Amino acid sequence: MDDLTGFQRDLLWAIAGLDEPHGLAIKDVIEEYYGSEVHHGRLYPNLDTLVEKGLVEKGEMDKRTNVYSVSKRGRRELESRREWERQFMDTEAEPTN
Repeated sequence: MDDLTGFQRDLLWAIAGLDEPHGLAIKDVIEEYYGSEVHHGRLYPNLDTLVEKGLVEKGEMDKRTNVYSVSKRGRRELESRREWERQFMDTEAEPTN
C-alpha cells in the first residue's frame, strides 16, 4: 500500500466502508470528505489502478454501472495500515525511536 497516493488510499477506505458501491456513490463520499468536487477524470483512473493492483474488485451492476468491493488483499493492506497508524495514535505506546 506504500505505493498508493493519498487519494487512492482514501478511495480504498471509502469502498471498504460501503456495500459494493458504484462509482458515483464513492465519488459522493470522497467529495464530502474533501469538501470539493472530484472529477470523473480523476476518480475512474484511480479506481482502475486499485483494480489493477488487486486491491479492489470491479463487477457490473448493469451495462452502464460498475460496482466495487475491496478484495481480500485490499482488506489485509487496510488492516496493516490501520495497525501501523495505531502505533502513532496510541498515547500509551512506547516511542519507536
